Amino acid sequence: MRIGIPKEIKPLEGRVSLTPFACSKLVNTGHEVFIQSDAGSLSGFTDDAYVNSGVKVLDTAKALYQSADLIVKVKEPIAGDLTLLQEHHTLFSYLHLAPAPELVKQLQQIGLTAVAFETVQLDDGSLPLLEPMSVIAGRLAVQIGTHLLHAPMGGKGVLLGGLATTERGNVVVLGAGNSGAQAVDVAASLGANVTVFDLDVRKLSRLQAQYANVTAFTPTDQQLSESVANADLLIGAVLVAGLKAPTVVTEDMVKTMQKGSVIVDIAIDQGGCIETAEATDYTNPVIIKHGVQHFAVTNMPGAVPVTSSQALSASILPYVEKIAAGKLHSDLALAKGLNLQKGEVILPALL
Repeated sequence: MRIGIPKEIKPLEGRVSLTPFACSKLVNTGHEVFIQSDAGSLSGFTDDAYVNSGVKVLDTAKALYQSADLIVKVKEPIAGDLTLLQEHHTLFSYLHLAPAPELVKQLQQIGLTAVAFETVQLDDGSLPLLEPMSVIAGRLAVQIGTHLLHAPMGGKGVLLGGLATTERGNVVVLGAGNSGAQAVDVAASLGANVTVFDLDVRKLSRLQAQYANVTAFTPTDQQLSESVANADLLIGAVLVAGLKAPTVVTEDMVKTMQKGSVIVDIAIDQGGCIETAEATDYTNPVIIKHGVQHFAVTNMPGAVPVTSSQALSASILPYVEKIAAGKLHSDLALAKGLNLQKGEVILPALL
């Protein structure tokens, strides 16, 4: 199969979908692999590294899309990509289509086949291609939130871990999945008082047993409202696979937060779980509402492209190999990732 890796054009997105090592495995299997020039540069991979792996480097996105049948990219296609995608293409990337009906229509009009990383699902319900980026986003959420709490950044001037003679900062995490658990881990390790909410009591029990400074609850309106009001840093990490994220924190709750507090909504790719959050990018990542800083960048792991690209490539390579071998429909996990087939919506969540 002819496999193409375009350069990401989302603002400040430095990730690349496949590393030279992954490409060499595909080439050695008999596939042709093409990459757009400089697609891997921000992730630490030169064009020469790809050439040495048997990849053909093409100068333009147009040449890349014209040369390939399977397009493997990181983020969902935007304006510049959509004009180059064609009916014969199979697109394999993060798509997050549930909160993006207009993008669904555009892909339908093109008539292509689209497989979403985030809906590839194993028998146990896990999402193997979403997990590595969720882990990174969870860790970044606390790092970014900690920075935004600094007074020069407009924050309330709280050090999350505090000192022996001071109060600790309060971190509230919505969701105890991959992102949420990582956020809890980083915040707890910093010494903050951490409150985590989830519907899965088993996940909550593991986190509370692991850290002395973590309190875990199943969400009730009163407990959630009280926790949000006292939060220095509120992290939204709610995920319902393939569906638009539910609103967990309302605007009225956000209004009760102290000025200079920080919200990081990791769930923004799926529409966000905090009502006041708006999708942003790294060129202008923070919006202030009701005196609270909101960070809701839709490609958070793009801030660490070297780490993210290595992790992503390792995760998706086995599935790229299966698609290239014609196993899109026979592999059950991969078949669940199918969102559109020749322009027809397949994923039940989108119907």
